[in-house]
Amino acid sequence: MGNLCSKSSNPSDPFAQPGRVLGTSPDSGPSSAPVPQKQTISRPAVKGGKTLGGSGSTSDQTVEPRNAAARAAEERAAKQNATANKGKLGSQLAAQKAKTQGRTLNELSQTERATRDVDAAETSRRWD
Repeated sequence: MGNLCSKSSNPSDPFAQPGRVLGTSPDSGPSSAPVPQKQTISRPAVKGGKTLGGSGSTSDQTVEPRNAAARAAEERAAKQNATANKGKLGSQLAAQKAKTQGRTLNELSQTERATRDVDAAETSRRWD
């Protein structure tokens, strides 16, 4: 609808001009893009290096990331253990975590046996 409602003062349609033959180049415009200038990258001068596997001259302030991560994990574990053993619920939770699977299954088995014994005693009292 834009072409129907446009004014004649608008620029002319690009297809209204005569075209060119296939395979010929356009008359206007540069033939190629300008070539950018090469940028020089300056690298800092290396002053000494670190020999792998050697004792080297490392200071006490430099800590390897692996050692720092291990130390942080140990601190988190110690902090978690200290907060978990507070109060009655904390001690119950610690006792439950300390149980092995075999010990837990034995306790459940004993509970089931006691329940069956009570049911058997009730049945014998009713003379069924």
